[in-house]
Amino acid sequence: MRRTAVIGVGQTPFVKRYPGTIKELAFDAYRDALLHTCLRPGDIDAAVICSAPEYDRQRTPAGVLMEYLGLNPQPAFTVESACASGSAGLRTAYGLIAGGLHDVVLVIGYQKMSDLTSAETQERMGRGADIQWEAPFGAMMPGYYAMHAQRRFHEFGTTEDDLALVRVKASLYGGNNPHALFRKPISSEAVLASKYVSTPLRMMDCCANADGAACALLASEEKARDLCERPVWILGLGMATASVNMSGRAGFTNLDCARTAARRAYDMAGVGPRDIQVAEVHDCFTIAELMAYEDLGFAEPGQADSLLRSGETYHGGKVPTNLDGGLLAKGHPIGASGLSQIRTIVLQLRGEGGSVQVENAEVGLVHNVGGAGVYGAVTIFGTS
Repeated sequence: MRRTAVIGVGQTPFVKRYPGTIKELAFDAYRDALLHTCLRPGDIDAAVICSAPEYDRQRTPAGVLMEYLGLNPQPAFTVESACASGSAGLRTAYGLIAGGLHDVVLVIGYQKMSDLTSAETQERMGRGADIQWEAPFGAMMPGYYAMHAQRRFHEFGTTEDDLALVRVKASLYGGNNPHALFRKPISSEAVLASKYVSTPLRMMDCCANADGAACALLASEEKARDLCERPVWILGLGMATASVNMSGRAGFTNLDCARTAARRAYDMAGVGPRDIQVAEVHDCFTIAELMAYEDLGFAEPGQADSLLRSGETYHGGKVPTNLDGGLLAKGHPIGASGLSQIRTIVLQLRGEGGSVQVENAEVGLVHNVGGAGVYGAVTIFGTS
């Protein structure tokens, strides 16, 4: 197995409505990534395209993107694991390089969700659940995560005040991120004054749909050292799935797929939770960030609220988390979100985190979840 590194990352701003096509959207992220390497388009010998296809009007978008990016006749692979598509795409590219099939692979994720109405988007979100026993009864993502919240309230004493603090933290760091959809500070009072979407989750407990693209360029060790001054190495990858039907789950205070993925990633990387110096977690809802703290081993079961309140997940804390504002501030273009998380960690490990740079960061983690806890992906990166 060959060592594999990320040699370039790029991202567009996440916006409510992108005026161009998906080709132009993907190109903007691709161009941004190329600026940080000595790479030329001819050096790329494969591409992995990450997108949730039900949001695309274009059938088989991979072919369209390959042509527009000037990458023909290289092979393209389409990967979809709902909201975890970006991490699944990175895993696919890693396997292609580590196994020796390719030397340099582009992973690009995008979503232009404004092509659909809000009602159409929500209906497609619901189809990510069990379409026989759950979706026909109006099950939507806020409802699923509200069930997790209710159970944590019952078992651990988590409160709406705790959830509000997650959004407050997200807005603090979103204000520093020029790519974020929401950049204004939000108070706990404002969160608690917003309307309920699915009790106990309020409007400001939920991330927003967005248009955007993000990408990562991966290379084998030999190529990476030639093409990039500061490669960031992929140390561990973990991925797992869980029952789509909620009745098949053992409990609701955590996501088993994320917990299993974390264990596998730690084992592969040879590190543990205490070694993680900076993290990105999938905060599609405020409750999701609290569950992630525990699924990743940053806090014991029931202690995520205390970890947040102690300030340990803020910049300067023990495990700074979502220093780009997370999905709650950035927005959530499904195919791009995981790669945006990856970009943030890569920049941190290259010392390019700006005002929220974590001092001497050498090991970082990305936690990316798809569907209502159906797909869990955890990736660990390092500087050596």
